[in-house]
Amino acid sequence: MPAIKTAISIEKALFDQAEELAREMKVSRSRLVCLALDQFVRKHEQQEMIRRINEACGGFPDQEEKDFLRLANASAAKLTEDDPW
Repeated sequence: MPAIKTAISIEKALFDQAEELAREMKVSRSRLVCLALDQFVRKHEQQEMIRRINEACGGFPDQEEKDFLRLANASAAKLTEDDPW
């Protein structure tokens, strides 16, 4: 994939921290910024997916499902009541 050069402005303190981290990781500042941006974008995508899933599943479990789960748990408890283990 072709690289695109860009210029950004950041605070000196953040620049210094990034410079130190890049040295520790033995990568260029450019590579460090790419790694950080990639991670940020992926995290955002995951949060958006979770938001959509939660939106689609809103209101679950409904009362019918709660009743079913209560009965299923009661039945399972009754089945294992006499189990010596």
